[in-house]
Amino acid sequence: MKIRISKENLLKSIQIVSRAIPGKTTMSIMQCIMINASGMEICLIANDMELGIQTVAQGIILERGMIAVDAQIFSNIIRKLPDNDVEIGTAGERVTIKCENSKFVILGREGNDFPFLPEIDRTYGIRLSQFTLRDMITKTIFSISGNESNGMMTGELMEIIDHHIRMVALDGHRIATRRAQMKEPYDDRKSILPGKTLQEISRILSGDTEKNVDIFFTDKHALFEFDDTIVVSRLIEGEYYKVDKMLSSNYKTRVICRRRDFLDCLDRATLLVKEEDKKPVIIMIRDDEMELRINTTLGSMDEKIAIRKEGEDLNIGFNPRFLIDALRAVDEEEVTMYLVSPKAPCFIRDEQDMYCYLILPVNFITID
Repeated sequence: MKIRISKENLLKSIQIVSRAIPGKTTMSIMQCIMINASGMEICLIANDMELGIQTVAQGIILERGMIAVDAQIFSNIIRKLPDNDVEIGTAGERVTIKCENSKFVILGREGNDFPFLPEIDRTYGIRLSQFTLRDMITKTIFSISGNESNGMMTGELMEIIDHHIRMVALDGHRIATRRAQMKEPYDDRKSILPGKTLQEISRILSGDTEKNVDIFFTDKHALFEFDDTIVVSRLIEGEYYKVDKMLSSNYKTRVICRRRDFLDCLDRATLLVKEEDKKPVIIMIRDDEMELRINTTLGSMDEKIAIRKEGEDLNIGFNPRFLIDALRAVDEEEVTMYLVSPKAPCFIRDEQDMYCYLILPVNFITID
């Protein structure tokens, strides 16, 4: 194999596929990037068997072939090269990398045991803008569980209903849902995607409203295709939680306030919360104001913000970080909260049902 490619194009492709390189593995081949120039294009591939990424690197194929190289060593070398064309050639398992006056020789692997991406059936697929997909991921992903033992909670539900796509995430303390409209109707479908897959895809997507992403589903895999990149992910098997039963529309207290005021107030409150602290922010809702109080080992804070209230007065406690995550995911100037009692969840949602954030309250003893 012999190829010539600009450092910029090569480094961009390395950064994309490196997101599928596992941190720890007993199979060393999975810590390699496959450079495949056996066809008409130069493709870089990485695959940890749960998440696989393939992208086209724009360059010139001088001699066809393929080689697998250690991802970290290869990436470090390319990053340090001058900003010029890079020539990569192979002789058996020896890989020569040249750029201007620099020359590296490293050991590669022929890649007979390299895990290439599986062929995915493209019978069922949907299309939406890259902006929409990235926006939906970033505004729900914070609600998945970071505990691998929670299985289903480490992923997100992607639900297709006619013209709409909905994404749902939960971690046992909160639920985040986002809905968007697509240009075409599709057959209904539900799939559970790993959080890691969605996190990495959101970092690769351009977020351009004019560019699309095609998503294809089988019983076990999802394939994302956009620009010159293909991402294949295993799905989480099983039936997702019945979240619609948890998202009640009943309330006894409705509060409307400026999102920025509420968010800034919570940000200030967290200045007194240590990482290991479980101290709640206590919210006291009255006729035209909402008072936020927090009391920790570092000190106390008390602040009032103006609101419009419908219904009963209420005192309720929350993990301030959960409220902050939800408020940062809302674009509107005003937010509406729906509450029932100090023991029942709070809902932050819009009237069009395009988003809903459920947050469970935290018990508190007294308000000093």
